[in-house]
Amino acid sequence: MPGFLSPANLTLLIVALAALAVLFWPRLSGAPAWRATVTPLASIIGSGFLIAGPILYEAAGPLALAAMAGLCAAAFLYGSANRYLITAFDPLKGTGGVPAHELYLDKAGDLALALAYFVSVAYYLNLLAAFGLRLFDVTDEGAIRLVATGAIALIGIVGAFGGLKALERLEVPSVAIKLAVIAGLIAALGLSAVETGLARAFARPLPGWDAAPTVLGLLILVQGFETSRYLDAEYDAPTRVRTMFRAQVISTLIYLVFILLGAPFFEGAMPQNGAETAIIDMLRPLAVLVGPMLILAALASQFSAAIADAGGAGGLIGDVSGHRIPMKAGTLATALAAAAITWSADIFQIVAYASRAFVLYYGLTALIAVLVARRRGDALRMAVYGAGIFLAVLILVFAEAANA
Repeated sequence: MPGFLSPANLTLLIVALAALAVLFWPRLSGAPAWRATVTPLASIIGSGFLIAGPILYEAAGPLALAAMAGLCAAAFLYGSANRYLITAFDPLKGTGGVPAHELYLDKAGDLALALAYFVSVAYYLNLLAAFGLRLFDVTDEGAIRLVATGAIALIGIVGAFGGLKALERLEVPSVAIKLAVIAGLIAALGLSAVETGLARAFARPLPGWDAAPTVLGLLILVQGFETSRYLDAEYDAPTRVRTMFRAQVISTLIYLVFILLGAPFFEGAMPQNGAETAIIDMLRPLAVLVGPMLILAALASQFSAAIADAGGAGGLIGDVSGHRIPMKAGTLATALAAAAITWSADIFQIVAYASRAFVLYYGLTALIAVLVARRRGDALRMAVYGAGIFLAVLILVFAEAANA
């Protein structure tokens, strides 16, 4: 294993610290446009970044980069539908300018998103537990579930007693830590690629069509952009449209570069135990600091992302119920549902379940976008968002959990 003063280790450390200084610069961290970008960015490159490389290379082999590009393209399609609704649909709600059936579909979409958040909270906190326990070399599934349940209970109790807003303030610094670690990792991987090359990682046999259902089940890796649509209390429509797009561009570049440069390290078989933290063992030969920095990034990002989704679910439950169910009760209900999911599925099943739940929301969003485009006489958007409906159906029917 390279020593602490190895070029890769020093590169990782120096670039991460420099990125951290920039990201904590008050003029950036306090800028409204950046804060509006951080919310979707926190979800898009949260947990997905930690497992994307290992499970995509396990499923798609040398086509992992193409699979990641396809997932990002699908995310841009659904992001475009959300941005369209921000400008062409949401401002008309409550004015009588929207047909009743579109409003019903919108309510159904909100309910689907709330259900998706139930699953994603379980997903985030199971990953948090898995990475946290790696500090003690624990990979036992039962222990992971116990710790995840404890974290879920904490969020549920704090949310039920009205303390969620204080916890949400962790979002901006946690994203700064995560992005700084990613910058350091990409720099170190780039140095390694210059020294050793990438060719051997793409010499593996091509996967068969049986890999397609697994890739379809991984849309959650690039999920999170839709949160911008629900920030209307703080930001106007142009800001939300612009920052959602910016978050998707940043996350897409990060994913594609990371999947490309990490190829030589992701070619090994996934372990039977601790598969969700396989990235630590796979990248450990790169630099001594890889393990601790990945665990730090995981703990910061998973907890804040879970808090954001739990709060989002509580708010959506309140909206769908006509505010008969208060946000505090909705947050507690989210925690109970996440705990039930934690004990009924492993992390890779949760990934597939969460993808289906979000895809149901995306499919309904695309359907509403088609109906809005039809009313406005926009045939091109009808065709594009119609393709989004078709893709959503494919994922709902054929997606499978990754094999660990």
